[in-house]
Amino acid sequence: MPGPRRHRRTALALTAVLVGGAAVVGARALIAPPDAARVPTAATAPHALPPVTERLFSWTDVDYRSAEAQRRYAVACMAEHGFRYAPPAPPQPGMSTDQRPQPFGQESAAPSAETPPPAAKPPVPGSPETTKAYGLALFGDEKKRVSAKGSGRMKVSRPGNGCLAEAETKVLGDGRMRWLQVRIMLFEAQEEARGNLEKDPEFRALNGRWRACMNEAGFRDVTDPARLLASLRTADARRADASLAADLRCKESTGYLPTAYARLAVAQQRWLDRHPDVDRDGTALLRRQDEATRTIPVPKA
Repeated sequence: MPGPRRHRRTALALTAVLVGGAAVVGARALIAPPDAARVPTAATAPHALPPVTERLFSWTDVDYRSAEAQRRYAVACMAEHGFRYAPPAPPQPGMSTDQRPQPFGQESAAPSAETPPPAAKPPVPGSPETTKAYGLALFGDEKKRVSAKGSGRMKVSRPGNGCLAEAETKVLGDGRMRWLQVRIMLFEAQEEARGNLEKDPEFRALNGRWRACMNEAGFRDVTDPARLLASLRTADARRADASLAADLRCKESTGYLPTAYARLAVAQQRWLDRHPDVDRDGTALLRRQDEATRTIPVPKA
């Protein structure tokens, strides 16, 4: 049974994945083992993203145009209210907005080459951005927020009016809340598939081979790579712990990551097969975003 801390992490990750229409985010620790010269820089060749993860974390031309159109609509809307709103532009197509999730612990000893998106600067105290009128124009009436629920208990709310809601509606129309629901369900699917993997015979055998390798390396109390990384909570702890170097060597010698990701892809595809409406509606709503951002004149930012 996940504890409160796990629920908080999940909620934060989900919010990041959902905010901004097609915006994506993940969480990866940057690992710097103490003796990088004796550690492979990567435990495996690059792998394809499993199908659900790919739907959540790809960043295509349509994703970019949708996010940029929403940004520009919101900027123009706020200008009509007499406010300057200057959110950072989305990353270009093909780029990741942040690091993707690593469900099997560390994958490389080298820092990620991905560039995080520019962070919005906090408002200056006393500036228009700190006023109630500014917040009302951007986020709308708090009492009019709307919510979407996934197939489980997960529920996410969005502005029901205001410039952000107006911008999303211009791109997604009446499909706005269904798009949010599809994203929630895909996030839930990613979590569910990773949990189901613990019962997969091939994955369990793979973890057994990895544990045997780690035992030979002198690390006898570790159960799997994800828990190993999670047990080292700070960057300093990860830099100082030799078990992470052994983890990468054992992943390489057992072919851990290719096999683990292949089994995860099977688990995620099973979920998609059981929920054909999610793919159907998600594809239709992506098509709507494509058409809206190609045919509707978008105001200049």
